[in-house]
Amino acid sequence: MTNRTTGARWIPAVLLGRAVRVAARLRKRGGGSAVPGLVVNRVAPAFLGSVLSGFPEGLVVVSGSSGKSTTTKMLVTVLEAHGKRVFTNPSTANISQGLTSALLERADLTGRIDADLAVLEMDEGHGALLSDRFRARSVVLTNVMTDQIDRFHDSEKVVGMLRRIAATATGSLILNADDALVGSVAPEGGDVVVERFGVTEAVLASSPRGLGYAKTSDARHDGGTMVTAVAGRQATIAFDGATHEVGLPARGVHYAVDAAAALAAARDLLGDSFDASVAVSAISAMPAVFGRGEVVTVRGKDVEFVLVQNPASFQLNVDELDEDLDQVLVAMGSDVRDPSYFWPVDSSRIGRARIVSGSKADDIALQLLYQGVDVDEIEPDLTVALDRFLALPDPARGTKTIVFTADSMRRTRSHLGLAQ
Repeated sequence: MTNRTTGARWIPAVLLGRAVRVAARLRKRGGGSAVPGLVVNRVAPAFLGSVLSGFPEGLVVVSGSSGKSTTTKMLVTVLEAHGKRVFTNPSTANISQGLTSALLERADLTGRIDADLAVLEMDEGHGALLSDRFRARSVVLTNVMTDQIDRFHDSEKVVGMLRRIAATATGSLILNADDALVGSVAPEGGDVVVERFGVTEAVLASSPRGLGYAKTSDARHDGGTMVTAVAGRQATIAFDGATHEVGLPARGVHYAVDAAAALAAARDLLGDSFDASVAVSAISAMPAVFGRGEVVTVRGKDVEFVLVQNPASFQLNVDELDEDLDQVLVAMGSDVRDPSYFWPVDSSRIGRARIVSGSKADDIALQLLYQGVDVDEIEPDLTVALDRFLALPDPARGTKTIVFTADSMRRTRSHLGLAQ
């Protein structure tokens, strides 16, 4: 079935969604992006699944605890470099209402989207809830980490969600070979092809804190798409009997693993038309996904944004910060309902935080102080903190750096007038 068969029955839903979008944007400039999807999902619950099922070359779903946004962007970049027309969603639109809103942005009145295939990042929980509404040509699963304890209090709960998403795959599963919990969702028998990506023993050994997974696999996997070396923003990735030097959008082995996942998925999707040199060049030229090691010029100052979403990503990203940074702002927002779950993180590499901000500023400041980080100032009002931080003279060492959780990231980008 193609998306040309969705027909006129979706015209009222699309018109309603567009009207709600206009009203939301009039009420608050740049806001209300998920509201149209919320309304359409309520009045036309079959719309989302119908459109997702209508792409001529199918649907690809990327899910897992971390790495979804970067893996999705890398995969889309590679597919587009091969001439494919790809529909994808912003990383901030990975839950049901956000997905529907993203579809409404591109769909015509009949619900048709002019693209060859869709590559969508999906939140684990919402993807599982939606799993009975769509079938995916391929599912890519990144990892299982100790995540938001108010939502995903147990790693086995996340595995159950990913298993439901994996069950939608009709063609292939692209799985992290180093994550034992991801590996447990692989089907026994059946027609679904399983491809794997991961790191070599040497790369794992060079990461003394591990890769952040809730349970790392004891067995090493030799085949598939493997990261063989990582140095800063450069990685060596092996597949099909050859090794390739790949530039990364940000520092760290976790970004190299994202690249391996994207390359494995692209090889599977493109088959004989896959060109390794085209794929590697595309990823190497790709800018960072916003907030993930992204460097932006704001008010004439270069600022690096570092998003931390769970203890593992906090640790992995802080470990990659330059030593002796002169200017760091740390912000924790309302998305972190129980800040205590960040306490196991060794944040000492930050060294000195010029300002700590956000609705949970006191909590994260206490954690930083406990880890030996000097905290110059606590300013809960993030807009005030950002203005004051950006007004500081150029740093004596390194780049101005903002480490934030998701809520603070969204507020930061809104205040600074950056695209969401």
